[in-house]
Amino acid sequence: MRVIVITGPSGAGKTLALHSFEDAGYFTVDNLPPRLLPALVDFCRVEGRGQAAVVADIRCGAAFSELPSVVNGLKQQQCAIETLFLEASDDSLMHRFKETRRPHPLYTEPLAGLAEIGIPEAIHAERKLLDTVRAFADQIIDTSSLTASQLRDLLHTIYTPDSRPGLLVAVISFGFKHGLPVDADLVFDVRFLDNPHYVPELKGLCGRDRPVADYVHRDPLTQPFADRMIDLIEFALPEYQREGKAYLNIAIGCTGGQHRSVVLSEDLAGRLREDGYRVALRHRDIGGRSGGVSDETLPSCGNSLSLPAVIETTGTNGTIVETGLHP
Repeated sequence: MRVIVITGPSGAGKTLALHSFEDAGYFTVDNLPPRLLPALVDFCRVEGRGQAAVVADIRCGAAFSELPSVVNGLKQQQCAIETLFLEASDDSLMHRFKETRRPHPLYTEPLAGLAEIGIPEAIHAERKLLDTVRAFADQIIDTSSLTASQLRDLLHTIYTPDSRPGLLVAVISFGFKHGLPVDADLVFDVRFLDNPHYVPELKGLCGRDRPVADYVHRDPLTQPFADRMIDLIEFALPEYQREGKAYLNIAIGCTGGQHRSVVLSEDLAGRLREDGYRVALRHRDIGGRSGGVSDETLPSCGNSLSLPAVIETTGTNGTIVETGLHP
């Protein structure tokens, strides 16, 4: 198995690095005392986990000094363990602590006339404690001038080039009368389109039925709106990916969430799959607002289009990797 020990000064980006490894499928642990590393390795082997990443730093106190000897002991046992040391300049660390307003682990308030250890002094003291660990690190990365997304990209390039997850785009249809989806990132309102609800033979159908889809598509405003919506989304998605966003929820709403929003959501999901994105499609309010669509609440839609289930996820090659109905 492979074990990555992440260490370095407070504020250098260790937590962000740990999350990046977790996104890539590593089993992760934060603030692990070095003496527990062998137990973690044994646990991962028993559980069949081939990759682990841990953060070990001065938060564990005097026990941190054991890290070099513990790592060397595991290497002698043929464990593929590596040490990643994240570095940053004093100015960068100072700026980050001021931005986050989090206390430095070595910062102390003045007590009983003793001198206060401020952030500059704490950073300097921590560097001294890290000298030995830095000297035997397998990889040193200076994060001073890196953005969060740049650090994630660099870590994935070095350690997990083939396992970086892509952006998952969730397309959700909904009805405004039932409220906005609380997790929506982008919201589009299609209530200005002709409403099939007022056509008697269409009222009892849903947007996944061919007659409803044909009706919505005949509205002269549907295609111009869809073109502009897709242009905006296709422009924005690469930028969301560049920033390292894992999920993007796009919500399309009509009045009741039965007809117009469903048709436009189906169209958008199909277009994004053609573009190679991972897409999850959900029709929240089909059948009425009941806390979400489930197997029991899925309506029977006559004359249905040959379309996937109400909730589906596809891979980048268009293959359905998860299909089902969930609350």
